[in-house]
Amino acid sequence: MKFTSALVASLILALGTTGAAAGTSVLFIGNSFLFGSGSAVRFYRADTVTDLNKEGIGGVPALFKSFTQQAGLDYDVSLETRGGAGLDFHLKSKLEVIDSRGWDTVVMHGFSTLDAEKPRDPAKLVATSKQMADILRTHNPKVDVYLMATWSRADETYPAKGAWAGQPIEVMAHDVRAAYDKAAVPSAAKAVIPVGEAWTRAIQTGVADANPYDGIEAGKLNLWTYDNYHASTYGYYLEALVIFGSVTGRDPRSLGTNECSAYELGLSRAEAKALQQVAFDQLASAGTVTAAPPAAIRTGAPERCVAGR
Repeated sequence: MKFTSALVASLILALGTTGAAAGTSVLFIGNSFLFGSGSAVRFYRADTVTDLNKEGIGGVPALFKSFTQQAGLDYDVSLETRGGAGLDFHLKSKLEVIDSRGWDTVVMHGFSTLDAEKPRDPAKLVATSKQMADILRTHNPKVDVYLMATWSRADETYPAKGAWAGQPIEVMAHDVRAAYDKAAVPSAAKAVIPVGEAWTRAIQTGVADANPYDGIEAGKLNLWTYDNYHASTYGYYLEALVIFGSVTGRDPRSLGTNECSAYELGLSRAEAKALQQVAFDQLASAGTVTAAPPAAIRTGAPERCVAGR
């Protein structure tokens, strides 16, 4: 009897420990810039993440999940996204699913022009970021909130009707980052994730082309998709790398040129390496990550992603 009781107690303890060791929960809140509109990323590995809207989206959150698995990290990843929406939409229409539990980490962003009705005006982003952060902290006061500063839109820069018309391509990303820095203060964000600045760095270092309207220069990547607004697979891959490095503190280059999601999405080893280097350089410039030792860089032939890798 004593042996049986001890065995039952041990099993209960073991089960309790297993539950407590569940992966760090991460929620992504955003729009098409997160769900991967216009690319193969949209429905990529959707079975590895939880789409709270039940739309079968994998998107950038699934890429992040893949990277963390390959790095040997345990993250429970969920997403709540809606195309063309800012944080005001999620506050008005999606709090039932967002506020359903306490999250350990939240990555969120607003509309790409800061305000759909008033492009370049940061007021709505600042106000809604704080409102969302306050709500998230009612469940978990220690939640890590990250704001993600998005990229320059070619369609808002090169055509005459664009809100940033006639200005260099990097100006929109600079303005967007400034707005997110402003929003980060009242929302007590842990950090602003510099996705737009990584895009600018890719362009300035010759990895990516600056203007899709005049053709793509040989040997350079097009970070935008066909509408010159959303990202291409290359652009979303870079976005996911910057998020991965920002949230985990890991060197994106440690994923290696044989990184399996790049392989599954059709990126060459040279393209994966170049984009990983851009992500690292951007994050290292802010002290977010430190260089991984050479021994930590994965090598070998690319292969399909498998569970736990």
